[in-house]
Amino acid sequence: MYKDFQNYLRKELDAIYEAGLAKEERIIVSPQGAVIKLDNGKELLNFCANNYLGLSNHPRLKQAATKAFETHGYGMSSVRFICGTTDLHKKLEKKIAEFFGTEDTILYAACFDANGGLFEPLLTEEDALISDALNHASIIDGVRLCKAQRFIYSNGDMNELEEQLKKTQNLRFRVIATDGVFSMDGNVAPVNKIVELANKYNAMVMVDESHSAGVVGETGRGVTELYNCRGQVEMLTGTLGKAFGGAIGGFTTGKKEIIEMLRQRSRPYLFSNSLPPMVVAAGIEMFNMMSETNALQDKLHNNVKYFMDQIQKVGFDVKPTQSAIVAVMLYDAKVASEMAKKLSDEGIYVTGFSYPVVPKGQARIRVQLSAAHEFEHIDKCVKSFEKVGKEMGVLKK
Repeated sequence: MYKDFQNYLRKELDAIYEAGLAKEERIIVSPQGAVIKLDNGKELLNFCANNYLGLSNHPRLKQAATKAFETHGYGMSSVRFICGTTDLHKKLEKKIAEFFGTEDTILYAACFDANGGLFEPLLTEEDALISDALNHASIIDGVRLCKAQRFIYSNGDMNELEEQLKKTQNLRFRVIATDGVFSMDGNVAPVNKIVELANKYNAMVMVDESHSAGVVGETGRGVTELYNCRGQVEMLTGTLGKAFGGAIGGFTTGKKEIIEMLRQRSRPYLFSNSLPPMVVAAGIEMFNMMSETNALQDKLHNNVKYFMDQIQKVGFDVKPTQSAIVAVMLYDAKVASEMAKKLSDEGIYVTGFSYPVVPKGQARIRVQLSAAHEFEHIDKCVKSFEKVGKEMGVLKK
């Protein structure tokens, strides 16, 4: 049987490579940072990591992790409700709730698990899940795992959302699900308007803060801070793997009864090992740092503005952004892939994105800014984009 299946897979893979859609992995042999080193000895400026606050190799986080390694060991060897909960886990959950202005928090191995395990324990076929069309794959999978009736509205389209809310008034409970920042475009969901509609039509709101927490809002507390609606969203999910240290781990934070039900029935929580104590301890220290100063957020915001100004000056088409994500639009998948390779030769590490990650005809290079970047890094990045763009005929001037 496998020979036939192997032939099928080979044809599919060949088609992926021929279309320029193949995803390649580069092997990094240094810590994550503004500059990284590959296994071939080459150093690159890194503009495609989610290391938004530059904390992935921060001395304070490494010190906290090392201390917990000595005091609490390497791993928990268990799920939370059996023997996998430490004082550190409870402390981190409290820190997250305080940071977002919520009532309680539950930790997961990743935000993919948080989203995958969120809806099924809470909703049934009597209920409605109303999801933004550009939501992350993990939200989509979480919706699929739930028996609630499913409804979609176009990205950020409040008129369509209102129509779906009207349509579902006959159902028991309604939950609106949205990313805070949409990772391919960099735009922020209009959460203030979503909350208004939820109040008008008696619905609840879920927001995934993975690309927005630590990034948007005056102090990096995410979209509810940005739109002045802290405490008005019933469910927030997020990750420790992006702005918050770049390791691993996810969470859901929100109303205490929701969190308690997830502790009792959320399958990824009940059947997955607890986060390692050293990861948890570094997370605690990260939230301590976030409460002390806004310097990293301020630097990140300045870097984003500077890059946006410079990249548009040289003639590139970019999508508007309110986050640390800038989509440099190239539209053609092969062009995006080839340009990313040529930029690597120039010492710039970026990745081309095309279908199925983004819609057909919407290929782009996603540039991700970090507080670890200096203006000199950004200048080199922009000059390299300009050089390669002219060589490939992407830029006409």
